[in-house]
Amino acid sequence: MAQLLKSRIAEIIRGQDIESDRAKVNALAAELGVSVLDCAAALLNLYQVNYADEEVSLPSLKIATPIASTIKMVRYRLSVGLKHLITLDILKQVLVEESGVDVNNIKNVSIRHDYTLLELPDAMPPDIFQHLKTVTINQHELDIKRLKPRYKKRGYQRRRLPVSNTNSGESKPDKSQDFVL
Repeated sequence: MAQLLKSRIAEIIRGQDIESDRAKVNALAAELGVSVLDCAAALLNLYQVNYADEEVSLPSLKIATPIASTIKMVRYRLSVGLKHLITLDILKQVLVEESGVDVNNIKNVSIRHDYTLLELPDAMPPDIFQHLKTVTINQHELDIKRLKPRYKKRGYQRRRLPVSNTNSGESKPDKSQDFVL
């Protein structure tokens, strides 16, 4: 985990604009009356605890939820994830407040690092869908997008036997001469 964390931090520092995040950390440290280093250490600790909790709790949620459902569900992608400090409880609370969907109808939630996948009822009105695009969690827009269903099944591929090369000058043996008494 330490090597993964180091490489991820280096990647963020090299490739992303983090000026607004620096300002937030400075303001938070000043508000708490601690050093920026102590504030960064506390944030790292918080990140690691939340990340470990998500890894442990999400698989158990998938097992506990019933697979059969009478409501037709649609898969959506949200542009917020673990790096935006999103938790399952916060996400469900915002979706219930903003869209009016029943908390029991938010299914198969998979919070990834940069985004979140989830299933919501198919009967969502277009105006609610447009509203959810602009809703923010921790100053990040949900930017909800409907995913197309995949009908292709992957994994099993029928393999063909290699075709023998008959143009190599060799002739096929005559099958009538193979069986001799």
